[in-house]
This record gives sequence, C-alpha cells and structure tokens, in this order.
Amino acid sequence: MVLETPFVAALNHVLRTEAWAREKLAPFAGEVVAIRAGPLPALRLRIEPGGLVGPGEGEASLTIEVKGDAPAALLKGEDHFLRAVEVTGNARLADAVMALARHLRWDYEEDLSRLTGDVVAHRVGEAVRGIAAWAPDAGRRFSEAFAAYAADEAGFLLDRPRLEEFKAQVAALRDGVERLEARLRRHG
Repeated sequence: MVLETPFVAALNHVLRTEAWAREKLAPFAGEVVAIRAGPLPALRLRIEPGGLVGPGEGEASLTIEVKGDAPAALLKGEDHFLRAVEVTGNARLADAVMALARHLRWDYEEDLSRLTGDVVAHRVGEAVRGIAAWAPDAGRRFSEAFAAYAADEAGFLLDRPRLEEFKAQVAALRDGVERLEARLRRHG
C-alpha cells in the first residue's frame, strides 16, 4: 500500500491527459492488475469506471512480472522493455495494458511549463534528455577506459592482438608436442 498511493496518483495524472487511454481501460472496470518488479513490493491496481485506477485488493485478473532492465528502458521510452515483462491472466486486458505501456507517456515538460513557463520547462526537458543520453555513453566510455587500463597498465587482461599472439603460441606449442609424441611413438 506504501507504493500504490503515489503510483496511482501519478498514473491517474497521465491518464487524465489522454482520453484514448482511459477509453482503452474503461471496459475492464473492476478488474485488478498485479505488478511485480524485483525486490519492490507488488502493486495491486483496480481499474475504475471511466478508465482511471485505484488501489486494488482481491484476486488479480492480470499479473505483470517486470524483469531485468525493463524499468530503465520504460523510463527512456524504449520499446524493448516489453521483452523483459512476463504477463499472465486476462489476454484482452493484457493487450490493453501493453498498448498503454508502449504509447502512454508523461509530458513532464507540459506540466512543468505550468509552473515555470515554456522556456524554462523546455530547457529542463533538454537537460533531462541530455543526462539520459549521457549516462549510457558515459558507461560505455568508462568500460572501454577500464578495459584499456586493465590490458595496458595493470596487465591483467589481454587486448585482442596479444590474445591472438598467445593463441598462436599455444597452437605452435601444441603442434610441437604432437610432433614430439609422434617421433617418440616411431622410435619407441
């Protein structure tokens, strides 16, 4: 119940801005959706008449198990998050919920513009998008730099040319041992 209240409020805020989304959920009024995401407590949401949601109790008509990097992908608006989601239960409701997950987005710039004005909201939006784009790039660059350090400076990893050279030396040694064994068999 701790997470449901803010989640319900946030989801309803977004649903109120999109009539098509409420229309998609309205036929499922009264049904309960359970959402499980790793170590977080399970969320139970009841679909209300009119397509909004509220805290839910009772048996779930649909259970959504979120795995892997789905939450991060969803926040970045990427579609591959759906591959990390396991859905069981009412197939029609699952189709509706997955369509919402694919297409429903919070326009945080619009909400922020009501408080700060359009220019500031747009600048903040640009900054958020920049940070979201920077993080994976920074991670990639860090891993490349660490691999180079580990190979060149610390010497505990082999870079591709040294690995290929090592493989060639092992193959030459193996061939030499095989020739020596063959010679010993002939003479012994």
